[in-house]
Amino acid sequence: MLLLLLLPWGVVVVSQPLESRRPSRRLSLNVPGPELAPTVTLRRTFREFWPDTRGLRMLFVAGVIFAVLAALCEVAAIRLFGHITDQVLATKNLEQFWVPAFSWLGLAAVAGLASFAGAYVTALGGERFLLVLRDRVFAHLQTLAPDFSEKRRLGDLMARLTDDIQAIEELVGSGLVKAITTAASVVFFAGAAFFIRWDLALITMALVPAFLVVSKLFAGRFRTAAARERASNGAMNSVLEEGLANQPLVQAYNRQGAESRRLHREGRGWLRANMAQAWLSGLYGPAVQVIETVCLIIILGVGAWEIAAGRLTLGGLLAFAAYLALLYPAVQGLGELALVASEAGAGSDRVIEILRSKPVVTDAPGAVSAGTSSGRIRFDGVGFTYPGRSRAVLQDLSFTAEPGEVVVFTGASGAGKSTLAKLLLRFYDPDAGRILLDDVDLRDLTRESLRENVTILHQETLLFSGSVRDNIAYGRPDATLDEIVRAAEAAGVHGFATQLPQGYDTPVGQRGRLLSGGQRQRLAIARAILRDAPVLVLDEPMTGLDEITARQIMGPLRRLMAGRTTLLITHDLRHVPEGARTIVLEQPTRTDRVRLKRCGVHARPPRLSTPP
Repeated sequence: MLLLLLLPWGVVVVSQPLESRRPSRRLSLNVPGPELAPTVTLRRTFREFWPDTRGLRMLFVAGVIFAVLAALCEVAAIRLFGHITDQVLATKNLEQFWVPAFSWLGLAAVAGLASFAGAYVTALGGERFLLVLRDRVFAHLQTLAPDFSEKRRLGDLMARLTDDIQAIEELVGSGLVKAITTAASVVFFAGAAFFIRWDLALITMALVPAFLVVSKLFAGRFRTAAARERASNGAMNSVLEEGLANQPLVQAYNRQGAESRRLHREGRGWLRANMAQAWLSGLYGPAVQVIETVCLIIILGVGAWEIAAGRLTLGGLLAFAAYLALLYPAVQGLGELALVASEAGAGSDRVIEILRSKPVVTDAPGAVSAGTSSGRIRFDGVGFTYPGRSRAVLQDLSFTAEPGEVVVFTGASGAGKSTLAKLLLRFYDPDAGRILLDDVDLRDLTRESLRENVTILHQETLLFSGSVRDNIAYGRPDATLDEIVRAAEAAGVHGFATQLPQGYDTPVGQRGRLLSGGQRQRLAIARAILRDAPVLVLDEPMTGLDEITARQIMGPLRRLMAGRTTLLITHDLRHVPEGARTIVLEQPTRTDRVRLKRCGVHARPPRLSTPP
């Protein structure tokens, strides 16, 4: 039903269902999906995220003040409207029109400016809160072991950093402003209604709890629905991200149809989520509308009786009805806040899950800086088992790598070769034994200073979507262009980089896919050369390269290894440098320790000749 009532600024108040007054929310009901996170209370949500509003609270306070000022102007303007009705329209006395009319116009201008200012500063505070909270969650993610992200779907993590954080802001930031200003509006409009006729106001207020009861009944459903939608949205984002990232593989294996069907399955889940939203919103709106209709009929009936008895003027009744038209939406807004809180609870579940995940490794109290080390590495009786697993990856591993020495680690998959790099970089700490850099236990060094002394070339060449220059300088952002070019020349990058359309400023594409495998590897080598750390870890540097490309890469690799303590992890002994010491790791059994074969200088296997 439409309540066609004159507002102070000469427009019509339209009582609308919930879905047409507020932005549509993707809500789901009984949609199968991943297991939901445990329920988070409203108190815990505020306790967790309210500190992030520090420095922004004055913006929210200003938003409340401006909104309250606008509401007060509405109250005064409606009184002027009632005065004009009784003193001008009813008496046909035009002389009484101009003063209240210009006062009405002034109030409309003040209210409009206050509404704009309140909306602007609240939006500014909300967006800054989003920025702070997203930065905080992302920064925390960076402290967790790489396995945390690798074990989760990337699309789901992205949904937590976007949609879930947005829902939290709508409660803790702008939602709190809305709650305070809506409550103030309820008080103002109810007080003005009592001032006109307290008995009619009592009848009006008697029906207010009905709005709150309806909102309470829907809040639980919205909480469950929102949680399921979050999981469904994250799953669909993951399918999209995986399909786009692996498009060459999808096309090569003729799996386009399978990927489309997979996306369709997740899309159907999201479709059910949105239809459940339509069901909930569609039911909530009419329920509230019926209550509003009952209230209006009662008030108009009683008001007509009072006018007929001479106890109420027409202007008083219209002013009372106008207050009522503003009061009920405000009360309904309070009820909607329960729904916003439910959805924010679903989002905070998933964000708190990230924030409550503890880093596997932290700096010890009193940890010192490693400075610039000589590069002497020693593993002393090291044993390690990944969290959540029962079988050890390494047991009683001991070796020493002297500055400038190349130590090669080889063995079957799963023998713990790549784990050595993770332990050396302190992604994890050993369960037994210790690892030393220049005879200092790594646990006594700060992680930042330790990692400044170690450069790693991963098995998968990791590049960003920036330019050639950006990727080379990633390890030393303050490097000059001359230093970047010298590193590129040493790594064999300069030759092909200068042939690219924009030279060193040419974008390399997502994960460097606009370059060949050999070009990507050379780019990673240039990055490592520029970083110039005393310890170098090469994790299967020839993986995926053909023989010709591998031969071309060996020259830059030898220049990179020169003068550095190098741990070379490889299963291809053809590329082991002369004079390198080789350690063969064998997979541990349930009862035996890791068997470690110290072979000294490994007998020269057949290898490719390489340029100096």
